Amino acid sequence: MNLPAEAVKTLTVRAVLFDMDGTLVDSTAIVEEVWSEFAGRYGLDIEEILRTSHGVQAKDTVRRFAPAGADIDALAEELGEMERTRTDGIVALPGAAELLRSLPADAVAMVTSADRILAGVRMQAAGLEMPATTVTSEAVTRGKPHPEGYLRAAALLGAEPADVVVFEDAPAGIASARAAGMRTVVVGDAGGEAADGLWQIADYSAVTATASLDASGRWVIELRF
Repeated sequence: MNLPAEAVKTLTVRAVLFDMDGTLVDSTAIVEEVWSEFAGRYGLDIEEILRTSHGVQAKDTVRRFAPAGADIDALAEELGEMERTRTDGIVALPGAAELLRSLPADAVAMVTSADRILAGVRMQAAGLEMPATTVTSEAVTRGKPHPEGYLRAAALLGAEPADVVVFEDAPAGIASARAAGMRTVVVGDAGGEAADGLWQIADYSAVTATASLDASGRWVIELRF
């Protein structure tokens, strides 16, 4: 549900998890450019690729669309290298830097379908600090929409899934977070039907957070929307 401008909503959690592309970082132009080159090479439908690839590991998309007999690993690595060397136009979503700085470092994680090098390149290009806890594609055996990445991040932070909120933008990521049993806030308007019934925000401009330690020494984070 989109939040009315006059409404103030709060969530109380112990940990906050973020996707990267489309959630913290706007890298849309580069993603579309690279996949358009891939589609053009093999005569594929770029609209179908873009519709299904957002939030999914590149290798899974290559495996789905590459012609029979293609070297999936080599193609995925080639596309990854193209993405790692292109940073023009990458920016942070409004309010993302401020929100990250307001959260306790040991109660925040990023869960991305990008590999660690690409994640570092994009976060740096956007002027954002990489969270100390970051689960990238190398750290999981099953990418989104499987919940493995989000469950792993919560475990690393010592938080139960029910005590976590996830910020996501893409259907695959939303499905991943919900399958992990975590509350989910959708960023932007790319969530499609997966976003139905969930809180949605355009960006982090109106999101604030306060954090305190309870009697057990665990973080209690209140997010206001």
